[in-house]
Amino acid sequence: MRQPNGALRDMVCRGLMLALDRAGHIQLPAISRRPPNPFVARARPAPVTIDETPIGCSLRELDEVSLREVRRTDEEKFCCGLIETYHYLRYTQPVGEHLKYLAYGQNRPIACFTWSSAPRHLGPRDRFIGWSLAMQRQNLRLLAYNSRFLILPWVKVPHLASHLLGRVARTLSSDWERKYNHPIYFVETFVDPERNRGTCYRAANWVELGMTTGRGKDAPTWEQNRSKKQVLGLPLVRDFRERLTQ
Repeated sequence: MRQPNGALRDMVCRGLMLALDRAGHIQLPAISRRPPNPFVARARPAPVTIDETPIGCSLRELDEVSLREVRRTDEEKFCCGLIETYHYLRYTQPVGEHLKYLAYGQNRPIACFTWSSAPRHLGPRDRFIGWSLAMQRQNLRLLAYNSRFLILPWVKVPHLASHLLGRVARTLSSDWERKYNHPIYFVETFVDPERNRGTCYRAANWVELGMTTGRGKDAPTWEQNRSKKQVLGLPLVRDFRERLTQ
């Protein structure tokens, strides 16, 4: 079994074998050792110290804003460190396939993004797309989730956030295809209504799809165990439904 980019589906195969063993269909050998899991013991990104001189101007006065995809580059650690230092949720390792972006203005970092594989089950999104469970399992890889978006706190530039969202929406699919050999047709994110209204997403033409249930994916009961979030989404192609429901 291989991923679309040719890499082996190592963890998928291991998980399948464990499930078959637990169901009694096969019998795996006894565990001889438990090597440390580097993903569980992952060190947090190092905090960064940069120039915090305020940037306050119009978008036009910011001159040329550059947007760089930094996954697997020398700038990736710097991007992670910015999120760890300045984002209220700090940094978490994106799930599955993922990309990271840094934005620069006036030759200084001004913003960063992380994008990851989309959550498996998300009622408002699934109803909006209108796909069956089989279609969702087959095509979920064609969606991406905006897990972090940070405008550095000393950057006060009106319309910058929506401008950057529009920029990344135009390049995300082609960047993803270069890295993982498949495009992205739809993107989504969560907005905590207790903290903000998601105005920059709405200004960038994202639409509200509904509310989460307030339960995590591994919640042991049907009881709400976290705050409910607004689900916002943006199709990247006009015929996204046709492509996602094939």
